[in-house]
Amino acid sequence: MSKRETAWISEWNPEDAKFWEAKGKFIARRNLIWSILAEHLGFSIWLIWSIVATKLPQAGFRYTTEQLFQLVALPGLVGSLMRFPYTFAVPRFGGRNWTIVSAALLFIPAIALAYFVTRPDTPFRLMLIVTATAGLGGGNFASSMANISFFYPNRMKGWALGLNAAGGNIGVSGVQLLTPILIGSGWVSLYMASPQGSAGLYLQNAGLMWLPLIALAVFGAYRYMNNLTCARSTLKDQLIIVKRKHTWVMSWLYIGTFGSFIGYSAAFPLLLKTQFPAITVSIAFLGPLVGSVARPLGGMLADKVGGARVTLWNFVVMGAATIGVMHYVEIKNFTGFLGMFLILFVTTGIGNGSTFRMIPSIFRAEKLREAKGLGDAARALALKAAGIESAAVLGFTSAIGACGGYLIPRGFGASIAATGGPNLALEVFLTFYVACVALTWRYYLRNRQRGARSLAEARV
Repeated sequence: MSKRETAWISEWNPEDAKFWEAKGKFIARRNLIWSILAEHLGFSIWLIWSIVATKLPQAGFRYTTEQLFQLVALPGLVGSLMRFPYTFAVPRFGGRNWTIVSAALLFIPAIALAYFVTRPDTPFRLMLIVTATAGLGGGNFASSMANISFFYPNRMKGWALGLNAAGGNIGVSGVQLLTPILIGSGWVSLYMASPQGSAGLYLQNAGLMWLPLIALAVFGAYRYMNNLTCARSTLKDQLIIVKRKHTWVMSWLYIGTFGSFIGYSAAFPLLLKTQFPAITVSIAFLGPLVGSVARPLGGMLADKVGGARVTLWNFVVMGAATIGVMHYVEIKNFTGFLGMFLILFVTTGIGNGSTFRMIPSIFRAEKLREAKGLGDAARALALKAAGIESAAVLGFTSAIGACGGYLIPRGFGASIAATGGPNLALEVFLTFYVACVALTWRYYLRNRQRGARSLAEARV
């Protein structure tokens, strides 16, 4: 992998085929690789408490089941809030520069976890603060997606954004696969040689294991990534997106796709432990894994047949899978429960890819419509404005969508506390998916069926 030529690139036109083939695709690919690594680590840190929380009682922490769900949920809330400033940081400071900063910030939650999980007398409120710092990892996605969207031509955005997101999302399955293994082994532990509790757990390893990789991500971003001058804009230019109707519609849909992915990922291990105590939580990684792998597929399908079509039918399947989960929880059939949940995870991944493919197309079509008949100069300005606004919307919708990382675990916790099971929460989620189907049809497919010109004709 070649070293970057300069920190800032002033001339960037990926829509020019000659420029793209000569040098653009190589620079874009290099930035994508290091962006994926930093984002992958961000997701790993963000969701690390989904596993650690299930082991705290064995390590001597006396927290209730509802308190454990709160520990799992809080990083989701903080992560969703962090995505707002992270979104607007890329055009302000540069994608490379912000990747360096955001990756370095991951040292805080990793070190805090390694220290406090060795102290079973830690008050619950203090532990909430510790888990809240993991939300810093949730912010990385917004800045990473906003940054990568500038590097690729419109025809490849679905694939590039899907691959970037999948590389990050798979950090969830990675942390849920590796953490149970490493916390049972003392060889990683540098901070404290003795295990916690009577179960022989080395919970500090869950934080220590990421420190060398975080250092690598910081170094790689510094040495190999670039900032794009054309991606720079003021906060005022970016905040115009809050006035756009489609910003809010897509934010709602993204709660249904990414909010479901991150929320189910966070809650799945603890949900397994409470509903099927005999099943090991180490299999929880399968859900985020299939959801992550499916994300590029959603982007590619959207590139070919249109994001709106993929999104609508994807929500239909999500609703059906949710009904299946409710059924198998009720009859306590683990095989059926796992199968339905894996289908649910696959659909969250496909929906993530298709909704994020829709956003650049929507804003490109809107801006070109405004500039129609005004000449080439107006068209060029419209395309630049579309790039800036769509990048901001990608980050903004990811911030809104990430609130599912808080709402779903809290919903499961409240449902179990009130009824003894998760079905009340699942009924609420099902209602939300029905609303998503209706919104997708109303704004992005209805006019196509009428034969009228609409955003749908731009293959949204």
